[in-house]
Amino acid sequence: MPQVMRSRVSVAVAVVVALLFVGLAVWLLRPPAQGVHGPAGPEGRLVLLHAGSLTAPFEALAKAYRARHPGAELLLEACGSRLCARKISELGRPVDVFGSADYKVIDDLLVPRFARYNIRFTTNDLVIASTARSRRREEMNESTWTRILSDPEVRFGRSDPDSDPCGYRTLMMFQLAERHYGEAGLAERLTAMHGRTFIRPKETDLLALLDAGEIDYLPIYRSVAVQHGLPFVDLPPQIDLGDPSLADLYRNARVEVIGETPGSRTTLVGEPIVYSVTIPTSAPNPAGAEAFVAFLLSEEGRRIIDELGQPPLVPPVVSGRDALPALLRQVLGPEVSNDSP
Repeated sequence: MPQVMRSRVSVAVAVVVALLFVGLAVWLLRPPAQGVHGPAGPEGRLVLLHAGSLTAPFEALAKAYRARHPGAELLLEACGSRLCARKISELGRPVDVFGSADYKVIDDLLVPRFARYNIRFTTNDLVIASTARSRRREEMNESTWTRILSDPEVRFGRSDPDSDPCGYRTLMMFQLAERHYGEAGLAERLTAMHGRTFIRPKETDLLALLDAGEIDYLPIYRSVAVQHGLPFVDLPPQIDLGDPSLADLYRNARVEVIGETPGSRTTLVGEPIVYSVTIPTSAPNPAGAEAFVAFLLSEEGRRIIDELGQPPLVPPVVSGRDALPALLRQVLGPEVSNDSP
């Protein structure tokens, strides 16, 4: 090889080696507070996965949180709570905070492998929402709703019980109504109405159908009806799954849904409606997630949730308290109720 060419090769090799050393030095000296998907901590990026009925509360909480932490990047995604849990457990989605419409979803599908604790923080109840143009709306009340929904000319929607707690709670509400009113066959009749024409993955997906007049009525959470300014019919407490004192009565309702593993089925038992929140074990930004959940549980966070139609659970109830990070233990305080999973 000519001397000039050997010199050029040597120079090129030296340049490549130097660039490698520079790159290695930059990597070694990078700031340590970087998560796998952005800066870590309260000012970092947070992925918030939540139930559809938590859309308005989480958006309001996120807005108030950003006011405190201007550098924070919050990404919100809504889906049915059971589907959300499967995204974490089966698809390995990187999620910092998960808010579920049913605390049992976290207990049953995520604890202990994908979450170590579960904080119950708010409640709700079921109502029948409508619009000004809903068929037979002038006749609709607490005493007539079963007869009106049974009318083949009247259309109503419901969410998928395999994906969404509102879906299986609607079926439980039908069962409890059959028992309360003494109408044999009512639950089966209402469950069979409209086939699967007006079933969607989560309850908030049905709001557009209600607004467009494709359906006349929608069993949905009171908070969602309030947030969207929808007229609604209150249901008796023996039916609406909203009264903790009637927990024994609610247990008479049972619905079978997809289980924890593919192809399996599990039976869910009726309970008063309670929402919960957790930080998955694989959260990319746990410090930021702790700051957001601490804000959610703060006096300001509780006020935001309450103003949007969801009474906060005071004090919250925690399962897996020993696994709580220090910040959340401090926010919850010693008086918080503990419920072992």
